[in-house]
Amino acid sequence: MAEKVLVTGGAGYIGSHCVLEMIEAGYEPVVIDNFHNAIRASNGLPESIQRVQEIVGKKIEFEKVDLLDRAALNSLFSKHKFSAVIHFAGLKAVGESVQKPLLYYKVNLTGTIQLLEVMNSHGVKKIVFSSSATVYGDPNYLPIDEKHPVGGCTNPYGKTKYFIEEMIQDQCKAEGEWHAILLRYFNPIGAHVSGRIGEDPQGIPNNLMPYVSQVAVGRREYLNVFGNDYNTPDGTGVRDYIHIVDLARGHIAALKKLHASSGCKMQVYNLGTGVGYSVLQMVAAMEKASGKKVGLTKL
Repeated sequence: MAEKVLVTGGAGYIGSHCVLEMIEAGYEPVVIDNFHNAIRASNGLPESIQRVQEIVGKKIEFEKVDLLDRAALNSLFSKHKFSAVIHFAGLKAVGESVQKPLLYYKVNLTGTIQLLEVMNSHGVKKIVFSSSATVYGDPNYLPIDEKHPVGGCTNPYGKTKYFIEEMIQDQCKAEGEWHAILLRYFNPIGAHVSGRIGEDPQGIPNNLMPYVSQVAVGRREYLNVFGNDYNTPDGTGVRDYIHIVDLARGHIAALKKLHASSGCKMQVYNLGTGVGYSVLQMVAAMEKASGKKVGLTKL
């Protein structure tokens, strides 16, 4: 039988691509999401999961569950025999986290604590955690590797990722049966080759490429570019961008590593390319790919 893996927040941008790659790799994902950022399809499923089903030609098991609902979590774990958990669920907007820090601490930290407790009580002790390069804070050196100091987070969102990493690490130290892989993302972009799933956030996008995409298709008038005097080739900020499918496949590699590991309780991997691109380079790439001019306002 296929290995059954719980995917929290699996209806999101990263989660849905990961679910697709899991199915193609022979896993059986069980997806939970609370629809905070997901769009509901006419059949009640998240639109993203409905589209993944159409791509792979298989039914995906989905339940609407909020990690803050302990009873629902217990019921879910009683119903299924999971071999591992991939944990994506959580709030993720940096700016919003500055405005609503208590909300981020409540949802991200309390939700994860409940997940870990329920996992423990049901004997599920393997987890892949969706972390972030924000745990590194302002870089001491570049490119950032896994040995770079962590904890110098500049916003509440990043702090929640760091605190969750610490919780998982402490649990692995406390109980020898626990094994975890922490994946620190840089900047995921792009979409599945089918074009059926991708990044289309509700409201104003928080990330560069969905904003650029919305300008290119006419949904927004122009892109605000903040800063033109960085120490970069064109003066705009440079970031490490990784394609979403490569990122999703990184989770498949993590699952395989998790089950192959013996004696190593927690491992950390950055998911990036090690190559940076500026804002203007990314805009130029979108213009070339789409044939559309992207209007800019430099601030």
